[in-house]
Amino acid sequence: MIRIDRRQLIATAAFGTGGLLLPGGRLVAQMLSAARGFTQGVASGEPDSDSILLWTRFVGDGDSAHVRAEISETADFARVVAADQMITGPWRDWTAKITLAGLQPGRRYFYRFAGPGGAMSPVGRTKTLPVGRTTTFNIGIFSCSNLPFGYFNAYAHAAARDDLDVVYHLGDYFYEYRKGSYPSVAEGVRVAELQPESELIHLADYRLRYASYRSDPDLVAFHAAHPMIASIDDHESANDSWEGGAENHQPDKEGDWNARKAAAVQAYREWMPVDDEPWKTYQAGGLATLFKTDTRLIARSKQREIGPSIASGAAAFKAGAWIDPAETMLGTTQENWLAHAMKASARAHATWQVVGMGTIMGYAYTPEAARGWLASDAPARNRRYVDDGIAAAKAGLPNNFDNWGGYPAARARFLHMAQAAGGSTILISGDSHNGWAFELPGRGAPAAVEFAGHSVTSPGYESALVADPRIVAAGVAAASPELKWCDTSRRGYMRLTLTPAAATNEWVFMETIKARSTATQPSHRMRVRPGRAKLETV
Repeated sequence: MIRIDRRQLIATAAFGTGGLLLPGGRLVAQMLSAARGFTQGVASGEPDSDSILLWTRFVGDGDSAHVRAEISETADFARVVAADQMITGPWRDWTAKITLAGLQPGRRYFYRFAGPGGAMSPVGRTKTLPVGRTTTFNIGIFSCSNLPFGYFNAYAHAAARDDLDVVYHLGDYFYEYRKGSYPSVAEGVRVAELQPESELIHLADYRLRYASYRSDPDLVAFHAAHPMIASIDDHESANDSWEGGAENHQPDKEGDWNARKAAAVQAYREWMPVDDEPWKTYQAGGLATLFKTDTRLIARSKQREIGPSIASGAAAFKAGAWIDPAETMLGTTQENWLAHAMKASARAHATWQVVGMGTIMGYAYTPEAARGWLASDAPARNRRYVDDGIAAAKAGLPNNFDNWGGYPAARARFLHMAQAAGGSTILISGDSHNGWAFELPGRGAPAAVEFAGHSVTSPGYESALVADPRIVAAGVAAASPELKWCDTSRRGYMRLTLTPAAATNEWVFMETIKARSTATQPSHRMRVRPGRAKLETV
């Protein structure tokens, strides 16, 4: 397995400071491509009460390799309770995914893989979902990990925990940009480690970017420590992606969008511990149902830009194009599935319905005071973004049309289905890089609450503003009736604790991402009680 440590850094001259970097970073790519055996550790995902999907990558010397997965209740594997095998090869980038069944519910297991010639993988640990009466269920929630911006300390912190039943990654697992663009070389902390150097367009590009990320020791440890539920957002393909294209895709330069999207999805399914279902339910005993959704690639309508949308008249836009019922995030098929699945969960008396969304549903508005939050020499792009947000707010429009703020009819349909289900709906969301808590109304009555997570490393509001983050947070909250709390400057992850009496969300803040550290700052906690859709600070 490829590991990054000081000895390897010096020996390969591939990772770390610019002084150690060979021109173009070609040695990094060569090292990743030439690796043999178990190259990127192990992972587990798609948990059920009696089965788990296990992942690894084994690069053989021939044109294929047999890989065997084993699972045991003890770390010494004295008794293997389930095992199976498969053939892998270059057609799937040597990745292997094996689902083992016949397991016991709510139980921790150890697992490993065996390859040809007696090769053994590292040992991972995982856990099945509970059945029946469940008093507590803990979910670690992550999004937006841009490797060049800093270290994956949030992953390292979570990997050391033994109180998480599952981790849920809401997307932007990596970013597709070329090296040195986001961040720039000057802004970045780990730019030298990123491969390939180019923007991701072809299948080989996406595969190498996964290999680059999955060589990070903290991400390797994170995957080995917990079973994962994962959904895809935009950067796994290209920024601001939708059904028919992306902001960061120009057909005249980068070819057919469908080919690029197919390559991105194939690599995602190869490298992530996921099956091929884009939306799915996971049952945490009688306590909760978790819902995985796709809000990017399958049916999402093209998002609008605020400036051009309101340029010819904000009032006319708000009363017309903005509320177009044909514009969708989920598509009619997924909406219908979700409505029935949420209703079935509530009818089965599950206390909580937890819906994962790639982007935020709550409306945030930009106050006029935001102009004073910018530096005097702020880039024109930042000033335009703030000015557009202020203009939108004056018309009663939210400040982001790439999230659910650009799809109000679809949002209304979801909130109505949450109310019709008759349960207690919690949205967990990523994408924004900052932390948020919303109370979401539907037809004038409480419908759901939303806990939106800050990023692992990607920068948030603080990167474009010079004002005190406390002033920014207070100003946005005061301008946004649905918003009950936000943090606009720190990195980390969320832990959602579900019990029959309450759902409590904790925003875990890392002390730094500029150096490897698992030190944290004081966290923030809020909770909601069943049937209320009202947030309380705890």
